Amino acid sequence: MRIGIVAPARGIDPASADRVRQQASDRAELLFHPQCFLSDGHFAGPDAARADALVAVANDPAIDAIWFARGGYGSIRLMPAVLPRLGPAAVAKRWLGYSDTGTLLAALHRAGARVAHGPMVADIRRVGGNAAIDRALDFLVDDAASACEPTLGGPAFAFNLTILGHLVGTPYLPDMWGAELLIEEIAEPIYRIDRIFGQLHAAGVLAGLRGLRLGRISDIPPNDPDFGADEQAVTRHWCAAAGIPYLGRADIGHDADNKVVPFGLLR
Repeated sequence: MRIGIVAPARGIDPASADRVRQQASDRAELLFHPQCFLSDGHFAGPDAARADALVAVANDPAIDAIWFARGGYGSIRLMPAVLPRLGPAAVAKRWLGYSDTGTLLAALHRAGARVAHGPMVADIRRVGGNAAIDRALDFLVDDAASACEPTLGGPAFAFNLTILGHLVGTPYLPDMWGAELLIEEIAEPIYRIDRIFGQLHAAGVLAGLRGLRLGRISDIPPNDPDFGADEQAVTRHWCAAAGIPYLGRADIGHDADNKVVPFGLLR
């Protein structure tokens, strides 16, 4: 299997790429686009370079899947330059990423591609990162159900909460009616988590969900004054406001234990 790797947001270092390439050597051929190693301020190269790399790899019929290198910020800057240029080969591929790349996953799902929220190449640098890489390869190469979040009871979507909030009002937000929604977040205070849930509720995004699961909300900064509720209480509040079930916790997050969630697929 040939897996193309691009970096729509931030880049990765060659040493990390070499570690992942070595780990995957007996399972798949990893093709790192040179753009992954560019640097232009915050980004893995200028917008045009990142967009061109993504389009080139996506439209290459000799590549079976696309694995995003890293999140950060930058994916949404590429959308107008990328989406109109994607051909049938791009839609036929399997795509894997999370965090900022959720914007691309959402738009690609709407276009009919098979996408999933799950570990990225840069996760090799985390404690336990080798397991995250193996899990991603289990999904990309073997379509293994064991790589996926085990509590799913039907069609599902998974997003970083902030990214999902930023999709409101864009043409990229998927139709999640009747599906489970899994969310995760990192480094956001409780009041911002509450505010984004309020936005999603007001925009009608939560209405019609089969239910919502809460992944890990990690590295929460202290709130001054104390907010008076934790992330699970906030989630329960907005589920009740939207009239949807709170389905409990989910095994996803910005960490090496992040499980795979295929968009809209039964597992």
